[in-house]
Formats: sequence, structure tokens, C-alpha cells
Amino acid sequence: MESADLRGHRWAEILLSASLLTVWSLAAAAQISRDAVVQEPLTKPTISVSQGTVIEHRENVTFYCDTPDINITIHWVSNHQPLPSHERIQLSTDGKILTILSVQRKDAGIYQCEAWGVLGMKSSDPTYLIVYYGPDPVSIKVEPGVPNGDTVEVMEGSNVTFSAETESYPQASYSWFFSNDSKPITWSLFFNMSNVTIHAVSKEHEGTYRCLVSNSATQKSLWDAVKVRVLERVTKPYVMAPNRTLMEDTSFVVLTCQTTHEGVGVRWFLGDQLLLSSEHLVPDNRALIIHGLRRNDTGPYACEVWNWGSQARSEPLKLNISYGPDRMYFTSGSETLADATVSAELNSRLTLRCWAESQPDAEFNWTHDNTSVYKGEQLVIEALTWKHQGNYSCTASNSVTLLTCSASVMVSVIGHRSSLSVGAIVGITVGILAIVALAIGLGCFIHTGNARGLSRRTTEDTAYENMTPTSEEGHPEELGRNWPMPVYANAPAIEGQIPVKKMLPVDPPEQLYEALVNPEHSIYCQINHST
Repeated sequence: MESADLRGHRWAEILLSASLLTVWSLAAAAQISRDAVVQEPLTKPTISVSQGTVIEHRENVTFYCDTPDINITIHWVSNHQPLPSHERIQLSTDGKILTILSVQRKDAGIYQCEAWGVLGMKSSDPTYLIVYYGPDPVSIKVEPGVPNGDTVEVMEGSNVTFSAETESYPQASYSWFFSNDSKPITWSLFFNMSNVTIHAVSKEHEGTYRCLVSNSATQKSLWDAVKVRVLERVTKPYVMAPNRTLMEDTSFVVLTCQTTHEGVGVRWFLGDQLLLSSEHLVPDNRALIIHGLRRNDTGPYACEVWNWGSQARSEPLKLNISYGPDRMYFTSGSETLADATVSAELNSRLTLRCWAESQPDAEFNWTHDNTSVYKGEQLVIEALTWKHQGNYSCTASNSVTLLTCSASVMVSVIGHRSSLSVGAIVGITVGILAIVALAIGLGCFIHTGNARGLSRRTTEDTAYENMTPTSEEGHPEELGRNWPMPVYANAPAIEGQIPVKKMLPVDPPEQLYEALVNPEHSIYCQINHST
């Protein structure tokens, strides 16, 4: 534990130090007060410069600040801002001499020096430093124009302005030169203009433009040049397809965009959509390559040529791609057959139609149980019979691809079937027809015989009636031999003819009918006796 004597000693040291500090502070304050009373006002300093005009990067410049005052500090001001310190700035020990090494354009401006004393500050009048510089490297700007490599493209018919851009003090002078590549010795000149405008440019204005920029103060000149290409307004191209028949699964097909313009961009479209490159479709500038041609690659395709000022698109082109036949199926009426069987009523109407995907349209041939029955896509059977049952095959063929495809359908007839066989039915039908024919022939034969007998008797009667005796002394026996046959009562008497009475037949009525061998009553033939 610290003793009381030691603590007392330390407090004595602290009090002594405080007393000495108080005595010194009072003495210093008294001295400052005396100096302030005897300090005179500051004098305005003067500034001078070694040279007021310099050329950038070629010369140094020195400023001098002169003042009679003592116990002062010198500060330098540039363009109303404290002069920053850097490696090109050098100051003398007293700060009254300022040197700027290798003057730059940013060093130009107003310079002043300031004298700072205890009671205030005085500033010199401004002095000026002029720095000549440039011209800097020249850049020619073309409006409106689009750079394309080392060339600037402008549109035909537009007004084009050439501007030379550079930094220079004093302002530079400009000289323009134009040379046409087709006429290299022909020059056109424009003087003292940083901007040049050409109205309604054409192909004649295509060439190289040069601008010479000069600074008379720095004795420095620089060139710049720009090559100008005049673009024509593009016209509509057209798409050319291969001059051959296109068939599905062809390894590749190339479409070409035909245009008279050089150096234009080409874009390809499928419908209204911009065509991007893929494994199947590869647009390659003026060519479009289709790998592995498919039936749905018909398009339409169009190409568009463009430059930055104009564009034109071709008419769409659709490809005619031959394929098939394939994917066959059948319809019956408006119904698509789900399987290979169709059933229909006896004596009903049946329509079968054969379909196939094919380009061009397929040709169809129908066969029934391997027998060709019809050519065409639609087979119509007006009235189904049992013989129409069986397998129907449709064969589709493509005359371009030379491919064929077949499909079959089984037709089943529904209805009541007779117990007799087809042969029996045919035999019965033929027998009935033969009996009818025989009956008709027999009736005709009987009728013809009766007509002939009647005709013969009529002739004999007429002959006998015309026989008359030549004298009364005729011989009785001769008269008896030539006695005339009976004549019909309704026959008229002839003069000189011996009248006789008609002899009626005595046959019974049942003998007037001819016995028929056909038992069918409907074909009996009745023979009427003459009256």
C-alpha cells in the first residue's frame, strides 16, 4: 500500500507543473498581442509569366509572384480553384515561383497568386496562359450511314452528310477530297468546312472520301479517310426449287434465293415464321437445305433480301412432294370400317370406298376372290346376292413413286337361304321353261293342221259345184261317179249347179278336244268345230 509521504510528494509535482504552464501562457499571449499591434496591412502581390502562349507538349511555363511582405505564405490559384499538386508542378522554397513542365491543354486558363498573413490575404490580378494543341486524330462521321467493316454504307437517293471530328486550338482548317474508284484521277475539293452534304447520292458518289485537318498555330496536319458504298434499294427475289420430281425420303433438297443484288443479307421464312437453323432445315445465306425430305415439307417457303435501308420478300413457294400410297382404310357409306369385315342384307345396296394417302392421287383396282371386278376408288353393288359374298381386295398404285399398297375387306350377306342347291334351282327353272315352250309349240301345230283341212274341203266343194251336165243324154253312171261333195248351207247357189243339202257331222262333242300331254290346265289349247 502506497505511503502517505509518497502521495504528498506527487501532489507537489503536479501543482508546480500547473504553475509553470500558467506563467508561460500569459507571456506568449502578451507577445502575440504586441505583434498584432505593430503588424501592417498586406500588400497586393503581382504575378508574371515567362510566356503566355505555349504549344502543348513542347514547352514549359513559369509564373512569378512578387510581394514585399514578410512572414507570409504564398498560395497559387488556377481557374479560381486551388492549384493541385502533381509531378509536373514545381514550386520554389518560398512558394513565389511556379513552374509547369510539358504544358498540356488542361493547364490553360487564369492564374493568380495569394499572399496569406496573420491579419488576412491579398490576391494578385489574374494572368492568362494560352495553350495551342491539335489537331487530334481525325474521325469522319457519315450520316445516315452504317459501318460495315472498313466501309460505310449509305442508301441510294438519300442526303448524306460527312463530318470531320477533331480537337484543335485554334480551330483547324478542313480540306475534303473525293476519289471514285472507277476514276481515281478525278478529285473534288471542299475547303474550310467541317461538314459536307451530298444530296440524292447515287452510284456515282461511291468511293473514298478524305479530309485533311490543319492547325496553323501548331503547324500540325492530319488525314482521315472513309470508304463509302452506295446501296441500291432491293427488289423482290424469288425462290427456285430443283428441276426434278421431289419424292419423300430424298436425302436432301436445296432451295435457292435468286436476287440480282450483291452484298445483301438473306433471311428464310416458313410461312410467316423466321426459319432458324436445325438438323432438318439449314438456312445458309442464299440456300436452304432440307435434309431427309418429308411429305409435310411442302412449305410455303420464302426468302427475304435486305440491307439496313430496305428489304423485299419473295412470293411463297410450295413444294410438290410425291409420296405413298400408304395408310389405307375402307368406308361403307359414311362409316369408316373399324375391322376388315362388313355385313349387309340380301338384295340391299352396298357401297365400299377405298382410301389411301398418296400424292399424286392413287389409282384403285378392286378384285373379288382374286378376280378383277372394278377400277376406281368406289365399288357399288346395287342388289346384294349370295354370289357377292367373299373377299374384296383394293390395290392402290402411284404412277410417280411406282409404289403399290393393298388392303382387303370380307363381305358377308345376311338373309334367308333356300334349302335347294343352286344347281337344283337352275334345273327346275330350265325344266319349267322347256315345258312352256313345248306346250306353245304343240298348240301352234294343232291350230295349223285344222286350218289346212278346212282349206282343202272348201276347194273340193267349189270344184264339184262348178260341174254341170253337158246334155240330157248323159250317162247315169258317170253322173254318179262325179257327184259333188256336200257344201255348207251358208254357201250361195250357183246357176246350173245341182243343189245339195249340207251334211252335218255326227261326231260326239267330246271328240272335238285334243288330248294334251301337259297336265297344266293353263296351257290347254281348245279346237273349235266349223259351223
